[in-house]
Amino acid sequence: MEKTLVLLHTEADGSLGRAARECLTLAASLGKFDLAVSGAGASAAAKSAEGSAERILCIEADEFAAPRSSTDSAAAEVLIRTSGATLVLAPGTSRWSRALPMAAARLNGVIDTHAVGLEVAGDSVQVKRWFYRQRIEGVVARTRRPWIVVVEPGAFTAAEATLAQATVETELLEAAITPRTTVEGTISTAVGEQTIRPDAALLFVAGAGWTKKQKDGQVHIADAADRIQTFVHKAKCSLGSSKSLVDQAGEGEAVLPFLTHLHQVGQTGSTPRHKKGLATCCHGEEPHVVGWRFINERRAVNLDPNCGWARGKADVLYVADAFEVMKELNALLD
Repeated sequence: MEKTLVLLHTEADGSLGRAARECLTLAASLGKFDLAVSGAGASAAAKSAEGSAERILCIEADEFAAPRSSTDSAAAEVLIRTSGATLVLAPGTSRWSRALPMAAARLNGVIDTHAVGLEVAGDSVQVKRWFYRQRIEGVVARTRRPWIVVVEPGAFTAAEATLAQATVETELLEAAITPRTTVEGTISTAVGEQTIRPDAALLFVAGAGWTKKQKDGQVHIADAADRIQTFVHKAKCSLGSSKSLVDQAGEGEAVLPFLTHLHQVGQTGSTPRHKKGLATCCHGEEPHVVGWRFINERRAVNLDPNCGWARGKADVLYVADAFEVMKELNALLD
């Protein structure tokens, strides 16, 4: 019988992020578990998510407040050792993705990432995870313990805050470590300038058609950039792109200046999990559309009625000029 530990960290405001609450959903489906939280305000955050937890462990000293691989890995090591867990579930955040491999090595354990499912059959635990850009699903089983399983964000529904049925005492632990670096502060993107928003309800994808000659025979890069950015900022949506558009920068062609390969959606890009998606000036070819596999409602704007989106890849295809459509949408959002 596995002893399960849910290993979480707090966000900058002391709360538990969405990925952490998704991890709790998976743990609750397995039954009882121990809960461990590291970071600023860990005790308060643990109380908001104790649910089925039988034991709560926290580390919340000042040196563990800021994300830092040396302190995060030390905290994770102490929490896992103290709990005595054989199976550790953790959210796939950038913070844990850096620190947990080091913790696994120090514990002489093993770690698997991108987990999207977990099944218990008798004494055997099997983890489902993605391979090859989320196109192949494999099943992994390990005999080495402790086994750290990093859960892919977006794979489960986020758990709501629930209180334990019985009083659970929070144990505050200490980890003896002296940080080698000092966090002087953070520099973040100004409000409204961030265009990649994983938690947004809508994904807006710009295709290469925005940079091609329009009906007047001219290219309108500045106008295209203004209409796209205006919509993204007003709708608070996430911005994506096709591979052909982001590749144009290296080919010396006219490009939209705010797009990078981080925006690329598709087989060699990202696979976002937004509820809705709107593609513009994009033909809907298979290498791109495979990145839409988790988007439930798909709509596209294209002048070609026989494009890939029209062949069962979109719920609705608007055969129209994207420049005119975005002009009207931005007017409606005013």
